[in-house]
Amino acid sequence: QVQLVESGGGSVQPGGSLRLSCAASGFLFSSFNMGWVRQAPGKGLEWVCSIGADSSGPVYADSVKGRFTISRDNAKNTLYLQMNSLKSEDTAVYHCTKGDWRSLWTQANGARGRGTQVTVSS
Repeated sequence: QVQLVESGGGSVQPGGSLRLSCAASGFLFSSFNMGWVRQAPGKGLEWVCSIGADSSGPVYADSVKGRFTISRDNAKNTLYLQMNSLKSEDTAVYHCTKGDWRSLWTQANGARGRGTQVTVSS
């Protein structure tokens, strides 16, 4: 079955960087758009970014544009999120998603991992 396992979260000071990874299995990774969403304490899921199956057209939420970079390695079935210039408002659990979470169809039929905690605090 589909498995998405995130890693790389942790605690960092404002202005710091983290790189998240998502190991995918159970489906043909190279055929699917992928993405990241996050959930801050007491808030709903927020779409962060998405990338095409062939690494085309990465798109970002305005809140992270210019600071975060999504990438993938189809040979390793792994999705990445490089996060720079982190802010306290980036504190959340970050989940990778199979499919672009902006799509209602993906929200209903896609998959997301259990997530990794990112805490940005001084």
